[in-house]
Amino acid sequence: MGTKTAVILFTACLLLSACTAIKPETAATSNQQDSVASDSSNSAKDQSSVSSPKSSSKQAGSDDHNSADKINAQNDKTSESNETGTATSATTNNKMYHLNKAYNVIPNQQGTEKKVVLLTFDDGPKEAAMINKIIDVLDKHKAKAIFFVNGYRVKEHPELLKLIHDRGQPIGNHSWDHLVLKNKSEPEVKKQIESVQKVVKDITGQAPVFFRPPHGAGGDVGRKVAKENGLLYMTWSVGSLDWTMKKNQPNKTEALLKNVTEQLHPGSNILMHELPWTAEALDSLLTRLEQKGYQFIDPQSIEVPASK
Repeated sequence: MGTKTAVILFTACLLLSACTAIKPETAATSNQQDSVASDSSNSAKDQSSVSSPKSSSKQAGSDDHNSADKINAQNDKTSESNETGTATSATTNNKMYHLNKAYNVIPNQQGTEKKVVLLTFDDGPKEAAMINKIIDVLDKHKAKAIFFVNGYRVKEHPELLKLIHDRGQPIGNHSWDHLVLKNKSEPEVKKQIESVQKVVKDITGQAPVFFRPPHGAGGDVGRKVAKENGLLYMTWSVGSLDWTMKKNQPNKTEALLKNVTEQLHPGSNILMHELPWTAEALDSLLTRLEQKGYQFIDPQSIEVPASK
């Protein structure tokens, strides 16, 4: 073999070796991409087949208002807020509870306190002295309550609505005229609910996010209109029966305590009213609940429907 031929063969070998060295890296990159795609596909399959804690919560509480989707969206918002350095309040941004079909307060995740009660007062606002007395007791026990108001009362005494708001208590929608809504037409139900939304927002700057139908009877139309307005529809799961009591009835405080404690359970949604005897009994009631190990839930920690 001549020298020239040997050089050519040697050069060819070098070129072939260089090409061979490049190919494994390219193949490795391709395999890595295939692997990532495969992992993503498997991950998606795993997510669809494995229940998350939110899904478990959904099964435990039969009405979760699409709990899992809302919690994931809320966590995304919380994450974005934390990344920008914005402080996040557990009671305003993290929705730790939802209501089930029995209108009990249900934790969204394991580890969240279960032994809680939700306090509510209907049919106001009535009198400044009574409102202040109720809120003084709530403040003493570091408790919040939803004050479900009627529009016609708000129109008569807007200053009382402002009093509740200024003292830091959440305001709920209890319709304008306190009518049974379940048999009303949709336009009438819309007027009853949306007029309260407007008047409360005009006075306080914030529209309600909770709706309780009068007499616990909103019907399908009431639910629909409430949802369209971003309102969480609820009745109650424990009734104090304070509305059945008379002014001259003896031992009303003990009767109210008995009515509540006999029905009491974790997640109780307690119905009360702006009534003199309820205001009088409230301190004893909240003390009794604390003695039984219950905590008072902040309504702001309950999931509500997304507003349109």
